[in-house]
Amino acid sequence: MARDILELLDHIEWTSSRQIHLVGISMGGMIAQELALLEPERIASLTLVSTAAQLINTIGYVAHLRERINILIPKSIDKQIAEIKTRVSSTWLAEPDSDGGFPTNGDRFAAQELNKRNDTKGFTRTGFILQAIAAAYHKKTPEQLQKIAETVGRARIQVIHGTDDNLITFPHAEILVRGLGGEETGITKHIFEGKGHYLPLEERKEFNRLVEGMIEKVAAF
Repeated sequence: MARDILELLDHIEWTSSRQIHLVGISMGGMIAQELALLEPERIASLTLVSTAAQLINTIGYVAHLRERINILIPKSIDKQIAEIKTRVSSTWLAEPDSDGGFPTNGDRFAAQELNKRNDTKGFTRTGFILQAIAAAYHKKTPEQLQKIAETVGRARIQVIHGTDDNLITFPHAEILVRGLGGEETGITKHIFEGKGHYLPLEERKEFNRLVEGMIEKVAAF
């Protein structure tokens, strides 16, 4: 998929050095790591959000096995929505809808999920399983992470994660930051206490500020 992105960038002639501000969330962050290995000199900034260098078991064997099996078990739409709501904080879900039109953020979130699941062509079960397999097989070694840090530039990289992320748990962020060289070498780390997997939803203004801040920062290089 990283090569697909490169083909698109080549097609629209975004081929200059340090031209791409790359933001990857969850599996998108894994793809962003692949892209950073392939074409590091084209990346102006790299923002890795709610993602991992490799998925590992951080919750214990039995709980981990139960969670992996649970992903593949067919569920009613109500159960699916209830489960996906655990990926964000309960406080955010209960707050008034920030966009208007729904009573709460939770109501809008549920409506969006329902709309997505009703799109049987755009969101297929096969596609979901293949995405899960791709994420499970993603692995960036410490040597590869060091190469990304050195060739992209540590000052151009930031890692963002929520402490209550139960999809890609918080220890993954610590491992990723450490693999890239740590904050002491110039890697930027932003942690959101009590927040879940979908930070651009839960912390929209602050998330945008962090991305914009990195873009402004590297423009001065």
